[in-house]
Amino acid sequence: MTQNRYDLESVSLPRLAGRGLRVFVGALENPLAQPLLLRQLLANAGLPPWRRLRIDEPPTFQPLVAAASPAGVATPPFAVDDWLANRPQTEQKTPFPFATVRDYHRAYAEGTLTPVEVAQRVIAAIAASDDDAKPLRAFIASRADDIMAQAEASAARWREGKPLSVFDGVPLAVKDEVDMVPYGTTVGTRFLGQTPAREDATVVARMRAAGALLLGKTNMHEIGISVTGLNPHHGVARNPYDPDHYTGGSSSGSSVAVAAGFCPAAIGADGGGSIRVPAAFCGVVGLKPTFGRVSEFGAAPLDWSVAHLGAIGATAEDVALAYAIMAGPDRKDPNAQQQPPVSLADFDRLDLSDLTMGLYTPWFEHAAPAVVASARQMVDALQDMGASVRKIEIPELDAARLAHVVIILSEMAAAMQPYDKAHRRDFGLDARINLALGRSFTSRDYIQAQRVRTRAMGHFRQALAQVDVIVTPTTAVTAPLIPADALPDGESDLSTITEIMRFAFPANLTGLPAITFPAGYDASGMPTGVQVIGGYWQEALLLRIAHAAEQVVPRRLPQRHFQILDR
Repeated sequence: MTQNRYDLESVSLPRLAGRGLRVFVGALENPLAQPLLLRQLLANAGLPPWRRLRIDEPPTFQPLVAAASPAGVATPPFAVDDWLANRPQTEQKTPFPFATVRDYHRAYAEGTLTPVEVAQRVIAAIAASDDDAKPLRAFIASRADDIMAQAEASAARWREGKPLSVFDGVPLAVKDEVDMVPYGTTVGTRFLGQTPAREDATVVARMRAAGALLLGKTNMHEIGISVTGLNPHHGVARNPYDPDHYTGGSSSGSSVAVAAGFCPAAIGADGGGSIRVPAAFCGVVGLKPTFGRVSEFGAAPLDWSVAHLGAIGATAEDVALAYAIMAGPDRKDPNAQQQPPVSLADFDRLDLSDLTMGLYTPWFEHAAPAVVASARQMVDALQDMGASVRKIEIPELDAARLAHVVIILSEMAAAMQPYDKAHRRDFGLDARINLALGRSFTSRDYIQAQRVRTRAMGHFRQALAQVDVIVTPTTAVTAPLIPADALPDGESDLSTITEIMRFAFPANLTGLPAITFPAGYDASGMPTGVQVIGGYWQEALLLRIAHAAEQVVPRRLPQRHFQILDR
């Protein structure tokens, strides 16, 4: 029998930083103290009763749901330029201060600016953003010579009247979890990525073929193992809306790069909210597609069965354009060969009378009052555009939460195992705690988690049989302050992490697509986000809803923003 009560809970656990954190990690790695400390950590997480759950379903090792009519690897790429050219020219109904992909394309087409001039300005802006008492640290690596070479090639294409696509010469940032020539891939560590990648990841190759101006590798929470964005090796990524606040993670730098104006779009990766959390904290749009929609070839092998690559952008259109270029079948990734054709159908249809939104009220309201109020206002606004609301229930969310924890930490521990002997102490302190937890899980735990995954997929399938999408806040809190004692080595604050991840993990566990888009700002001016989860392969619907939401939410520029275009 499944539980029909809401069972996610806020927790109040000790926070560690500074000397206390270093002492705890040392004890955790001491063979004598480790068993006792691990037992306590697992008990705090709620694992003992979870292990005793009776789960009769068979395990699902990857949430790959094949399309009824797969596109096949020979399907031609989505024609983004044709789609954009045929879109109706409608005036934005709310103030929008960010430069978009379309704005860059228009500037190049009209000759008011060249890719070379843009490259020079972006290089200067990145340097200025880090030459500050509170540097943004959006990038781990950015090579001016490589950027300028790309810009000169793009400028030549524009002079010849032969741009490769709407993205030709448009700046794009890439999370340092994804291979891109001529950079190494550090995944946020201090010891990986010592040699350059031999070839681009598929997502990078597709954006490069579209002419995107690749700015470099963005900062990230080390190996993507948490969601604050504090990296002890490359510097904490700071929120452009207030540099005293976290960005969220793990795609921290990609979200900063978009919010700070370095680029209108970026590539991120999401194993447990790592696109959606920082996008929400930084006031931009982030899409985690269906599992298998975007090729993982060339992404660091960190968390195979919950991993997704996707786009972060200033607007829903920017995300849609990048997504449409990156998505689609890929011979280099077997998981990317069972999807339907990529679509952006009905993107501009603002009449939402065909849409039913599902709200699991206890889950929706389990957030800070300002976050709930902002999300509720967004739901009301979408209803004013014709959408209807239906109350739903999603049982056993806490079991799903623990299943996600077991899966992602087990897979990350396995991925880092080859480096364990030589580099265990080279990881940051919070990563060492999480990796110790991952190594402590048993094969029985992992199988139990995969069986819970099967059940969770069933619960969400039942909910989505009643509604078109499920709406929640993206996070239960806005971007937290960066505590002074967390710098430079990090912190362990499981209570806050629980609040940040409350709404994010199910989409990774089940493989369902999910998007976050801005919903407003709290009293201190920090962005709030709304998440919409859809059925498998329904990215076009999610992007349509995000685009509709932009018509009713005035956007504000952050404190730290660089105007690259003359607008």
